[in-house]
Amino acid sequence: MNDETLQRIQQVYGVENWSAGYFDVNSRGHIIVRPAKDDPRYVDLKELVDHLLKDRKLQLPLLIRFPQLLTAQLRTLSAAYQGAIAQYGFKGQHYPVFPMKVNPRREVVEEFLRDSGRCRVGLECGSKAELYAAIAQEQTPESLMLCNGFKDEAFIKTALLGVQAGKRVTIIVEKLNELKMVVKLAQQTGVAPWIGLRAKLYSRGSGKWASSGGEAAKFGLTTSELLQCVRLLKEAKLDGQLKLLHFHIGSQITDIKRVKNAMKEAARVYAKLRQIGCGIEFLDIGGGLGVDYDGSQTRFESSVNYTVQEFANDVVYVIKGVCDDENVPHPNLVTESGRFMTAYHTVFITSIRDEIET
Repeated sequence: MNDETLQRIQQVYGVENWSAGYFDVNSRGHIIVRPAKDDPRYVDLKELVDHLLKDRKLQLPLLIRFPQLLTAQLRTLSAAYQGAIAQYGFKGQHYPVFPMKVNPRREVVEEFLRDSGRCRVGLECGSKAELYAAIAQEQTPESLMLCNGFKDEAFIKTALLGVQAGKRVTIIVEKLNELKMVVKLAQQTGVAPWIGLRAKLYSRGSGKWASSGGEAAKFGLTTSELLQCVRLLKEAKLDGQLKLLHFHIGSQITDIKRVKNAMKEAARVYAKLRQIGCGIEFLDIGGGLGVDYDGSQTRFESSVNYTVQEFANDVVYVIKGVCDDENVPHPNLVTESGRFMTAYHTVFITSIRDEIET
């Protein structure tokens, strides 16, 4: 295949725009997959599929996973935040957390945890099944285990088992009655987990999941409810366990301006809680870091108008600015960027079923 034809293929399919450096087209016109950006090694996807069909006797459709891309994305995310932290003189650290609901497969979770010593990656659990699976995994002492989602007494008791197992379990409270259950069970068992509060911000994300944020959002505590939670913890003498403030304004945020607005609002809430004596150490900004699926670099639902480095820079810069203005310590930053961490590692291959005549 000559260079002109190859350039035409790359232009038509826009591989360079959406592939993040992991996918390309070789001189034979075949899609190739690299284990990391700019890595000279690669797998020819056409040859791989031919081998699976002929020698392994498999049939289409196929779902092929490349675990190396999980590690590569985690390190890209971590490097972006470490770069921003160094650039702006931020005093906190970055703690990436993988939400297990994104992909609860054991191979995926364990691939991330293999790099936990380097990146401090933790896990987020939204169900008892995920929580049991997370407790069974080996994590570094620094790694976090966040408990979100619906919480009944059985869920909270399971989380307390995680505390007894030496995990840094943080139960993130979304409703006042959840906190009452946590306090009751902590007093009964003598086992106190770390506690996080999920704030309901006025800021909203953009794109398909924008309704996850804003004052009409289903989950989260209003300002008055946050203060009620603080009072309840002080009365129960568990205020020392309040370690984290969490918010989430939606997945796949397409517009970086929405990110800046949310960070500014959340940082103000964090600062005010610190000023009334709360010893919060972590600010969990949730998910939202998007993937440019179509390569257009726009605010369209399947794209984003920023890079991961620009996202991290804005998060760190805005939060640092608010904290400095309010004269409070910089928090450690927790991210739950599951989409960004996993999106590239799976390829679905099927045979052509039909053609559209043009």
